[in-house]
Parts: sequence; C-alpha cells; structure tokens
Amino acid sequence: MEVAPRSGCAINAAVEVLGDPWTMLVLRDIMFGNRRHFRELVAGSEERIATNILASRLKRLVEAGLLTRDDARRGQRATYSLTEAGIQVLPIMAALGTWGLAHRDGEQRLRVRAELLRDGGPALVEAMMDELRELHLGIPRPDADAPKPSELLSVAYEAAMRDAARESA
Repeated sequence: MEVAPRSGCAINAAVEVLGDPWTMLVLRDIMFGNRRHFRELVAGSEERIATNILASRLKRLVEAGLLTRDDARRGQRATYSLTEAGIQVLPIMAALGTWGLAHRDGEQRLRVRAELLRDGGPALVEAMMDELRELHLGIPRPDADAPKPSELLSVAYEAAMRDAARESA
C-alpha cells in the first residue's frame, strides 16, 4: 500500500522513506553488519530496537523497494536483501556520518566506520556499493582481486577496540 507523498518535492519524497531514525539504523546494520535476518538485526542493534519497531521498518523498507524479503519455508528464517535503491542509500549514510563526525560526539569504536568512509572518499563508497551489489544482488565486483571494503572497516574497528582497551587499562 503506497501512500501518496505530501508533495512532489524530491527531498520530501526521500525523507518520507528515509527520514525515520530507525529506518536508517536498520539499513546501516544490513549494510555494515551484514545482518540479514530479523533475529540478527534485533540482537546486533547498538540502539536496542524493539521487535515491533523492527518488524514495522522492515515491512516499510520492502514496500518502499529498498529491501527484498525472501520468504523462508517453515522452520527457516526469512532473508532481507538490499535492492539497488537500497544500496544507493550508502552515499547518504556516508554524508550523514561525515556530518556527525564534525558536529556530534560519540564513542571512537563507533566513529571508525564514518571516519574511514570520509577519508576514503567517493572511491571507497563506490567500492562498498560494489561489494553490496555482489552480496545482495549477485553482481560480481568489477575488481574481484581488490580488498573488500568491509574487510577494511573490520580491521579499522578492531584496531579502535584495541586502542580503547589500552587506554582504559
């Protein structure tokens, strides 16, 4: 059931789909955490999303065409995958992360991804989008031999965790 937007403004249309904070966090966890099942999304949520909120957001994202839901047979879990439209939210997330780094405080371990995307610039964002296309759409990465951006993010996060442990010791 698609609801007509409040206006024909492109910004309004985007905000109506992406403007809810939980929506962006669900997409973040699918993109960066490779959480593709309901239980993984609940268990891995830094912000402790409630199950009813998560169910609502997943349904909305499927209806909006940012995710697909592969229905599972009895006893199996449904898998959520990004569509091309969902993958194209990544540059928006990178821009939000850059803004957050400049104007908001936060834990270093949680700022690492935004810092890496900011410092890596458009080339890293595009490489991450290529990796998401491979994972969610089955489209091989153009440079299959290049390191995966998710691996770079993981290494940077682990280093930040080690640094935080040293500082607290």
